[in-house]
Amino acid sequence: MDKNDKINGTCIALLLLSFIGVFGALNLAMADRTFSESENRVLKQLPPFSLKAVLSGTFTSDFEAYVSDQFVFRDRWIGLKTDADRIQGKKESNGVYLGKDGYLIQKFVPPIEGDLQEKMAAILAFDEATPDLRKYVMIVPTAATVLQDKLPRFAGTGVEAAYLSDVRRSLPQGIHYVDVLPALYGKREQHVFYKTDHHWTTKGAYLAYLELCKHMGLVPNEESGFDIQKITDEFYGSLYSRSGYRHVQPDSIELFLRSDPPKIKVTYADEGETTDSLYAMDNLQKKDKYEVFLNGNHGLVHIATAQTNEKKLLVVKDSYANSFIPFLVEHYSEIFVVDLRYYADDLAALVQEHDIRDMLMLYNANTFREDPSIKNLLE
Repeated sequence: MDKNDKINGTCIALLLLSFIGVFGALNLAMADRTFSESENRVLKQLPPFSLKAVLSGTFTSDFEAYVSDQFVFRDRWIGLKTDADRIQGKKESNGVYLGKDGYLIQKFVPPIEGDLQEKMAAILAFDEATPDLRKYVMIVPTAATVLQDKLPRFAGTGVEAAYLSDVRRSLPQGIHYVDVLPALYGKREQHVFYKTDHHWTTKGAYLAYLELCKHMGLVPNEESGFDIQKITDEFYGSLYSRSGYRHVQPDSIELFLRSDPPKIKVTYADEGETTDSLYAMDNLQKKDKYEVFLNGNHGLVHIATAQTNEKKLLVVKDSYANSFIPFLVEHYSEIFVVDLRYYADDLAALVQEHDIRDMLMLYNANTFREDPSIKNLLE
């Protein structure tokens, strides 16, 4: 090795050590963050040290996650990485495809073996425990199925549709499956999914509402009867946060409002709070503006309406239902909204206590696949 090679090697080593030293010092000097606005998630905190955790290996993995989450300028590094990937022609980042026309589309991952069978066993057990409860299941296909023409050419298609077919075939006899794929697919050019978020738009929710009315014998409110208002055009959703793709346009959020809105009382049971609106307009100032609908996710929400028909509905759901439920308030005197991820009480007892006769289980395909709480319907 000649003298110049030695000098170059020394310089590179010094630069590397300086880089490590500077960023190490910055990491120590800067306070840990609890939440990432750009990723819209809680960040890992320093794990407590214990000999048991070290021996089991959990401390090492938790510490690695902590360092990754708290690394200085993390958000900028993520943006730089996705920019570099785009330059190289890559169109997938962290399970999110960069699709055509600015669409970010979440990849559907097949469930582990036996998961669907366990969920169906829980649904069957709940069905047997509540024989007088009419049950409707709506598992909503995501943009990966409805907007296949927006996916990159290498993206696999059909996996989610096959999963939904398995769900439909596996449901216990007597439970009504509400298939909304044809309705969403037929109107797919009418902005039925957000471009930067995994949720359907209010338009998509309305199309599904029309399908549910057919199954439940309800007379739907016509779209012409709503005053459709755009409440923001600065919505960067969950897929924007998750993927790191930053060179996309924000979404707009619309509300379908009645000119003479029905009187309601909304009670958030866990928080002990009440309001007279299904919309939390203050949340438009937050990163996750989708929380304008029903103020985000809660264990139990009770909606009392001005209807005198004494019809009561239980909605077991994920966040897709938050923009869907406003269409139902003119059909029921009471609606009980349960998110099993945050609900710890006996669901069958809730049904019996309030003499509820109709139930809608509403999930998107990804959440239904990945949410283990569905297996605990009777716990």
